[in-house]
Amino acid sequence: MCEKKGPEPNKAFANLAKPMPWRRKLHLILVNNFRKLRKRQVCCGNPDQPGC
Repeated sequence: MCEKKGPEPNKAFANLAKPMPWRRKLHLILVNNFRKLRKRQVCCGNPDQPGC
């Protein structure tokens, strides 16, 4: 799954650059960040999605 180290900005921008409708990207960013906060982890478990 995800590594235990902190977030990497270059991977975050690469995930945002993937072809996807902007509403879907925004939804995934919100959901994945909420999962990280709820689990108190660095990664949400979906490494190839925006927000993770």
